[in-house]
Amino acid sequence: MRSFFPAESCKEAHPNALNPQSWLQIERGKLPKLSSSSHPSSASMCCFFLVGLGCGVCFAVICFSESLIKVPQPAILPFFKPVDYVEVLAQIHEELESCPPQERSNLFLLQYQVFRGLGEVKLMRRSLQGAWQRAHTVHEKIIFGAWLKYEKQEEELIADLLAACGKCAKEFAPVDIASLLPFDVNAGSEGRTTNENCISQNVTFTIGSEKIICERQKISELSAPFRAMLKGHFSESLSETIDLSENNISPSGMKAISDFSLNGSLIEVLPNLLLEILVFANKYCCERLKDACDRRLASLVSSKEDAVELMEYALDEHSTVLAASCLQVLLRDLPNCLNDNRVVEIFVHANKQQLAVMVGPGIFTLFCFLGEVSMNLNSSSDTTAHILERLVEFAENDQQRLLALHQLGCVRLLRKEYDEARCLFEGAVNAGHIYSVAGLARLDYIKGDKLLSYGQLNSVISSVTPLGWMYQERSLYCDGDKRWEDLEKASNLDPTLIYPYTYRAASLMRTQNAQAALAEINRILGFKLSPECLEVRFFIHLSLEDYKAALCDVQTILTLRSDYRMFEGRVAASQLCTLVREHVERWTTADCWARLYDCWSAVDDIGSLSVIYQMLESDAAKGILYFRQSLLLLRLNCPEAAMRSLQLARQHASSEHERLVYEGWILYDTGHYEEGLWKAEESINIKRSFEAFFLKAYALADSSIDPSCSPTVISLLEDALKCPSDNLRKGQALNNLGSVYVDCGKLDLAADCYINALKIRHTRAHHGLARVHCLKNDKAAAYMEMTELIKKAKNNASAYEKRSEYCDREQAKEDLEMVTRLDPLRVYPYRYRAAVLMDDHKEEEAIAELSRAIAFKADLHLLHLRAAFHEHKEDVLGALRDCRAALSVDPNHQEMLELHSRVNRHEP
Repeated sequence: MRSFFPAESCKEAHPNALNPQSWLQIERGKLPKLSSSSHPSSASMCCFFLVGLGCGVCFAVICFSESLIKVPQPAILPFFKPVDYVEVLAQIHEELESCPPQERSNLFLLQYQVFRGLGEVKLMRRSLQGAWQRAHTVHEKIIFGAWLKYEKQEEELIADLLAACGKCAKEFAPVDIASLLPFDVNAGSEGRTTNENCISQNVTFTIGSEKIICERQKISELSAPFRAMLKGHFSESLSETIDLSENNISPSGMKAISDFSLNGSLIEVLPNLLLEILVFANKYCCERLKDACDRRLASLVSSKEDAVELMEYALDEHSTVLAASCLQVLLRDLPNCLNDNRVVEIFVHANKQQLAVMVGPGIFTLFCFLGEVSMNLNSSSDTTAHILERLVEFAENDQQRLLALHQLGCVRLLRKEYDEARCLFEGAVNAGHIYSVAGLARLDYIKGDKLLSYGQLNSVISSVTPLGWMYQERSLYCDGDKRWEDLEKASNLDPTLIYPYTYRAASLMRTQNAQAALAEINRILGFKLSPECLEVRFFIHLSLEDYKAALCDVQTILTLRSDYRMFEGRVAASQLCTLVREHVERWTTADCWARLYDCWSAVDDIGSLSVIYQMLESDAAKGILYFRQSLLLLRLNCPEAAMRSLQLARQHASSEHERLVYEGWILYDTGHYEEGLWKAEESINIKRSFEAFFLKAYALADSSIDPSCSPTVISLLEDALKCPSDNLRKGQALNNLGSVYVDCGKLDLAADCYINALKIRHTRAHHGLARVHCLKNDKAAAYMEMTELIKKAKNNASAYEKRSEYCDREQAKEDLEMVTRLDPLRVYPYRYRAAVLMDDHKEEEAIAELSRAIAFKADLHLLHLRAAFHEHKEDVLGALRDCRAALSVDPNHQEMLELHSRVNRHEP
């Protein structure tokens, strides 16, 4: 939800938390600037029949039983997954500080691969941005620019919006290749001396029956061969007429060459003639002519068809500008152009020399990018296999080699090419990629040697610091209690792994313990919204004949991914949604709004998404509904889905002023604060509306560090509250207004805002009121306020975390243990527990507590605190490692930079 409270914006600052010594002040983080179903006795099968789907009449039968929940084995991911990613990030940062400029983009690419293995999308994109900014060649600039465009393909609207505001998103703009590949003037300076023995100022070239009169001196200056021919010791030097009929140049082409020799321009020459001249210029080493032809042809490349047609000429004639221009057009058309066999042929069959013409030294980077795009399209396709074969071919060091071998091994495994996959995984392991052992174990299991698979994972676990994926993989090769035990260890070490939760839920269903299965799958859905987990819960709800809950799950799945398929991909989720809906009472528009109000007030975000999905199927105004949907998806940490919903809100806006508000949020949410404010003001100028004032107030408060803007923010929120809106949004405005009053020290006014918000059931206002009580030195009242929030909120991990600020140490520890159980991804509990341990002089335990979370979450604050602990212990190398890794996560964090500088002075 867009608000000033850290709890609602996923910030984890704790200004009033219990603070053992000053450990938590080391990296507190930036504070807000302004601030019922029953289980049937024999529910082993449920059947649904629907007649009349679509326009014709058809019969659909879906049968379900507990034994039909099939949980597929977790995939071997085609990612770089080092055993100690912190060490790798630290090494990358260290090398970036001292390496020559031409190596920096490759280091950022490696950093990108580390973050990709961790699933850190924002950090991945920032690494790509770093590679693009530090690209040493025009080819790297082209590749990383196209890669950024591909990664942000759903955000291309932002470039258009910025353009409308007079700004340009540089990574989306094509590279001006000609300006970045200047012509070497020395290459064309041969043969500019005169020969006094020249018998004539002109020379006539005959081509067939046509004669082209040229100026001998000017033609001789085109190249050394022409100088030798026309002014050297060959017989042609004394001839006034020379026959060029056998040199594959037409009369028109020779006339154009003659004109170029006089005026240096090919601007009026037709494309087909340019190709002819290019070949001729290359044959006679006319570098200036070739370069002019190269650049003129490059300027004409505007489509995939142009690029495909001209790339062959560019590679054959070593025309670097033309080749780069064709490459840029093709890469900017990804992923579409990989569906064209002609394009695939260019990349797959070009030899090393041709690739050097096309992409300079960036061959590995090119195939790394193409491989990722192709795997996203179809991991088991021939195209993907061929591209990754080239990736292996052009790997230059162990880190590149292990990534390439592992990725191709994953593709061979999917294609059931087991012998090839084994060789590749073995090569990756030998290059240092321990994760590839999972591929080898899977291959042994396929061959029927389950014991060998178990032994391989067992050997890995005993030789390194174990990670969650290791126990998850080993669980596949054992049964019963041993499997269950390994999966529990996997969840404890890495709670982000989905498979352990889905397997345990399915196992519980097989023992007809549906309620326990439901509780198990809800554990992960409490902090990670996954279509796969929602699908399992959908089936559990069916077994319980709780069709309303099942409908909620499938509607949420469709909100996340409209094309999602269930039953192992055999049935579209939309079909099952239609089926189940027949067993749920239809709601009127008024019912939907009432239900949405209930879910929103209960902090039931998944329930709210389901209601909005149903409302979108009616004739209701869709713009505002998609906007509400985007708010919920942001709260559920689904930023990409949220952006899609926000763009749909813009698309379905019922008026210009409404559209401007959504455009403002799109710009604001992507970091373009000034442009977001500008859109809000433009909307207000057309019509004074709640959402326009709210956007302006939010953007101004959250992006300004000047406390003097508080009165303006208060005025804007008051204006918003005077405009028509529903209580869902007015409650949020009152909540935000209370937060501003608190920051201004006006606690009574803040309390009034929060109380008024609670009167219209804005449940989160309990947190604000608790804050007011605390600032009035009434922690008991603050504690009770947060207890009320915990009782009312369905998703209440953040409420437990906030309540920990208002109680004694033991109660705080209990609350924070509950937070970790409910949402193990929240980092504050780990930091707090580590600080308490450090206070008790249990240094190793404190570091272990932080390491527990760092193993699965690359978080700046965790790394910062652990670096400080290492510094306190005088472990300079450990502190330096964590500092460097943290600066890979956020290279501009001031406190981290200061700590790094301090520790660096003590490096042995």
